[in-house]
Amino acid sequence: MSEKTELQKVSEETMRFMRGKYVLDEVGNGKDELKFRKGGKTVLTIYIREDRYDFLVIFGKAERELFEARRNEFPQKVQEIYDNSKTHHDGKWMFISVADLHTLEAVEQLVLIKKKPNRKSFPKEQAVYASCGHRCDLCVHYNGGTISEEFRAELKERLIRVYAGGVGDGGYWGDDMELCDGCHTGGLDKSFNCDSLKCAAENDVDKCQNCHKNPCDKAHHLYQGLKPEIHTNIIAADDVTWVILPYVYEQYGN
Repeated sequence: MSEKTELQKVSEETMRFMRGKYVLDEVGNGKDELKFRKGGKTVLTIYIREDRYDFLVIFGKAERELFEARRNEFPQKVQEIYDNSKTHHDGKWMFISVADLHTLEAVEQLVLIKKKPNRKSFPKEQAVYASCGHRCDLCVHYNGGTISEEFRAELKERLIRVYAGGVGDGGYWGDDMELCDGCHTGGLDKSFNCDSLKCAAENDVDKCQNCHKNPCDKAHHLYQGLKPEIHTNIIAADDVTWVILPYVYEQYGN
């Protein structure tokens, strides 16, 4: 696996942060722009450039007061951008070029000033974990009684919308979709032969959580959700919650 570039790390961390902290619609223009919105208000806009991302954060009066009380906590570069940014009728427009994680960390603090996190962790009272650490009870395939058939049908619609463009007969998530009773019955294909279990056996343990190499890529091969990267599509907030976060490793704090 090739080493990630700094810009790729910025892209991934941005999405992990925004999706992990907030319940927001992701509204892209299909070309070079992504907005994170709640109702009619935009929390953050990202413009995709060839060698960087330009982040736009708009501070109203209340946010400006909060920033000014904490300005010494921010890098000099961010303070200068704040001071030199124009204030329009809807607030102070701050454009910040981001190409490294250090700058991104400062922008994340600006976003936290802009809006308090509103995402709540998934409840764990009935959590069911696969041998690899995957939350089975949040998976559309799981047949262990943690979700109703009505909710499974809703999840299928969301999966088709996000992963298949909302077209066709459902394909993989159609009427013939396979169900899974869990690792104790062999997993989705009932073979007891998934890569995670094979790797665990090679390391003389019964499951990934008991392996000294965990976490590793083999342990998380089942996390086939939409990769956390800046995009230009349109994804509803509830679709992020139910068909992206459960399938992305360490995205929702399982």
